[in-house]
Amino acid sequence: MTEEENKHLRRMPVDLPPTPPESDSDKDSESGCGDENVDIPLPPPSSVPNEVIEIDKKTPDGWLPRDPRLIRLTGVHPFNVEAPLSDLYNEGFLTSPELFYVRNHGHVPQVKDDEIMDWEFSIEGMVHNPITLSLRDLLEQYESKTYPITLVCAGNRRKEQNVVRKTKGFSWGAAGVSTALFTGVVMGDLLRKAKPKRGARDVCMEGADKLPNGYYGTSVKLNWALDENRGMMLAYKMNGEALRPDHGKPLRAVIPGQIGGRSVKWLKKLIITAEPSDNWYHIYDNRVLPTMVSPEESANDPKWWTDERYAIYDLSTNSAIAYPAHEEQLGLFGAPDRYRVKGYAYGGGGRRVTRVEITLDKGKTWRLANIDYAEDRYREAGPRELFGGKLDMEWRESCFCWCFWNLDIPVSELADAKDIFVRAMDESMNVQPRDMYWSVLGMMNNPWFRITIAKEGDYLRFEHPTQPALMPGGWMERVKKAGGNLANGFWGEQIGAEGTEAVVEEAVKEIVMTKEGLKKVIDIDDLRKHDKAENPWFVVNGEVYDGTAFLEGHPGGAQSIISAAGLDSTDEFMAIHSETAKAMMKDYHIGSLDEEGKAALAGEDHQPDEDTNPRPVFLDTRSWRKAILHSKKPVSWDTRIYTYKLEHDDQALGLPTGQHLMMRLRDPVTREAIIRSYTPTSEQLARGYLEILIKIYFDTPERRGGKMSQAMDALPIGHFVDFKGPIGKFEYRGRGNCSINGQERSVKKLLMICGGSGVTPIYQVFRAIMRDREDTTQCVLLDGNRQLEDILCKAELDELAALPSPREDKCKLLYTLTKAPEDWQGLRGRIAAPLLKEHADKKDFGGDSSDAMVLICGPEALEKSVHQALLQIGWKDEDLLFF
Repeated sequence: MTEEENKHLRRMPVDLPPTPPESDSDKDSESGCGDENVDIPLPPPSSVPNEVIEIDKKTPDGWLPRDPRLIRLTGVHPFNVEAPLSDLYNEGFLTSPELFYVRNHGHVPQVKDDEIMDWEFSIEGMVHNPITLSLRDLLEQYESKTYPITLVCAGNRRKEQNVVRKTKGFSWGAAGVSTALFTGVVMGDLLRKAKPKRGARDVCMEGADKLPNGYYGTSVKLNWALDENRGMMLAYKMNGEALRPDHGKPLRAVIPGQIGGRSVKWLKKLIITAEPSDNWYHIYDNRVLPTMVSPEESANDPKWWTDERYAIYDLSTNSAIAYPAHEEQLGLFGAPDRYRVKGYAYGGGGRRVTRVEITLDKGKTWRLANIDYAEDRYREAGPRELFGGKLDMEWRESCFCWCFWNLDIPVSELADAKDIFVRAMDESMNVQPRDMYWSVLGMMNNPWFRITIAKEGDYLRFEHPTQPALMPGGWMERVKKAGGNLANGFWGEQIGAEGTEAVVEEAVKEIVMTKEGLKKVIDIDDLRKHDKAENPWFVVNGEVYDGTAFLEGHPGGAQSIISAAGLDSTDEFMAIHSETAKAMMKDYHIGSLDEEGKAALAGEDHQPDEDTNPRPVFLDTRSWRKAILHSKKPVSWDTRIYTYKLEHDDQALGLPTGQHLMMRLRDPVTREAIIRSYTPTSEQLARGYLEILIKIYFDTPERRGGKMSQAMDALPIGHFVDFKGPIGKFEYRGRGNCSINGQERSVKKLLMICGGSGVTPIYQVFRAIMRDREDTTQCVLLDGNRQLEDILCKAELDELAALPSPREDKCKLLYTLTKAPEDWQGLRGRIAAPLLKEHADKKDFGGDSSDAMVLICGPEALEKSVHQALLQIGWKDEDLLFF
């Protein structure tokens, strides 16, 4: 590039991808290439990061150094990143491991260097010859191959869909794609050794990364894996060096031509089956549902996810413009006559990109770009050793790599144009579509890639559609903020000059949570004046709501409102509340928070304490606190006691009797918050830890299981969990004294009704009463379950009931079962009207007096039926408390 060009092009002086470093004789002997003049692309210079980035130090990946240039797409953890598009393109055909995109669903399994060769994986299922191999066995017994392969995340370019309408996925830019030389063993060689049985159709893969919904797994068709033209392999090297941790160290599957989600990292199992994988991540990830299916419908109807027609395997044809870069400026006076527009393109399923086309007039006319097929140079090189594997591609027609394209365009024509579009076509005539196909997960986004051109004085300014993650910028965001409809078929713009009316699509129906016409703007100072129990205001999606009216009747108790006062409660509110509750919010909407206020609130989650001294109490009603999962103790086949370590050994939990706390995890796919309330079972005076009993609601063919309970069951030991609280409208203060929404009440008798895991808050109150010999409160506890083994905390309840007391009638403990064994001595049947009439009639609890209460906790169906039955036998609503 000349000095004159540099003067008028305000960007890096790079015109073509850099030439790979020259080979010397020593490097040739190491790689086995032999001919020092061989013209094949070699990896770019690479430098292994040696320092752990500060923000990683407090995550489960705190041991792992990474490149700080990478753009984080899902916050601090897990690690999902892409390189800046210009940096990615500038590296050339091959990408260094430090800039190669990363998609992690959770923490990275830590494998030490001296453990690599002993890493084991198995081939099992429908095979005549099951195999278990170490990496050492793999290297000794099988021939290794080296292939150039491009991997692409199915979410590449998803940010564009998220700007149009939020999907359930996070915002990839256009750099969720990278290419490397992978060395490993052809998968078909291993499968043929295992001898699949007749009827086997799929190869299921499972990694070592244990996640909230189990180990990551997926599948591909068996006949694909056996087809050498498909090039599927088990790789242990990348660009001539051992895999790095983020890329699957020590062993991963590499599935060319298909979405990156099929290339399982940290590989542990190949399972041959007759059906596609039933792994949670195969079913609920990597699918393109029909565009009319909303996020709400997809969540409520599992059939959308189990329909294999919507699973995605082969990549769709795609392309993007790397230069002009985003916000690049081109001087018009004294500039070169032509500007070289350039970028990348790729196909799927081994299909070659056969043309890349550019238009400056929104598709009326097209120009053909030049294409550099760097992959072909490996074919032309013939068989040879490369990085410990055989480079053997000259016979194979399949194309598994991206190609770079360019086109020189007169600057005068760019000055007259409003935008540049690119589209690619593969050898099956599969061409990128003009318009976006929006879907719930936002995957496989591949409409024409457009950058806009703005003439600003003596310069042209170029603007890409979006910037990745939460980075602002891009013409799509600008058009949307200006009121443009990005789904109108004209990129949100009116084509008025040509008399064309934009076709405005019907807006997506969403629940309105704001008052129509309300324009009041609230600043951060006004919000801060309402961060106490009196007149609490809180923020959801940038809108301010007055929570005062909720203080008395809120199902979660007044504390949950008070805890949110003055804060952004979007995560908690959207994760927990029903559509009905959301529809009510417009009645309490009082204004919009200004931009300065939004910025002030944006950093409040997990704020560090100004005081560096250890905090004596763990829970905080106004911010999330992290505890570490320390152990899991099975209680039954579907119930566990989870123990979490607090911040230090002498720290108290800070949870009053009868109250509960909130737990938060992140969905591994969508990164949306999963928030649920639980009551710990650990001792009130325990320090340094807390215990929570959780019943796991597993998926069944009829219904989806519990998001939180399954996520918690799959969470690896040592992982962080967020806690917040206390919350709840009821508190037992001892010796008959209670607080209900802050109102004091004294009782002499408590009727406690529970079912299943609803026993935990009841158990907490029952324990406090029974252990205090001076507490004369009479308790009747009625616990309903299906089978004997379903009764949770039974040994603890029986022990408490047997404690000596000054009064003999202090406690009556009743269990009832709907499927009781023959020798069962307790009650039988559901907790319903007949049973309640016998054991819970109001006349047996003081008649019309107000010194008795009922505490109820259980499944929704139980609570509804108990409510009606209690009213019929003399109880009043003010005497009933539902946890």
